[in-house]
Amino acid sequence: MVQVRKCLECGIEIRGRADKKFCSDYCRNAYNNQRNKNSKNLVRNINNRLRKNYRILDGYELKDGKTRTSKTRLLDRGFDFEYITNLYTTKKGTTYFFVYDLGYLPLDNDYYMIVKRE
Repeated sequence: MVQVRKCLECGIEIRGRADKKFCSDYCRNAYNNQRNKNSKNLVRNINNRLRKNYRILDGYELKDGKTRTSKTRLLDRGFDFEYITNLYTTKKGTTYFFVYDLGYLPLDNDYYMIVKRE
């Protein structure tokens, strides 16, 4: 007695190799995309926020590798302070927040220094 195998995506009867699970590449891709949708959405959303933060920092013209701006200007452009890629703490204890190679340092009166790491 031969067991009829069906495509995991569309349910059509499968012919061919004994370990075949899908009737076509389309069904295989559709099945895996649906299965991984939630985890990929999380990563995609985080990457989009990091990319936006980077574009905002990159939009400032740096003189001698740095410039100053206000928190209000950053927020008006859509900067999200929750999304950074790494921290750098100097020997003096000052902490810079980086989005890839562009970073910012909180200053007094809601100002920030934007820097580029070489």
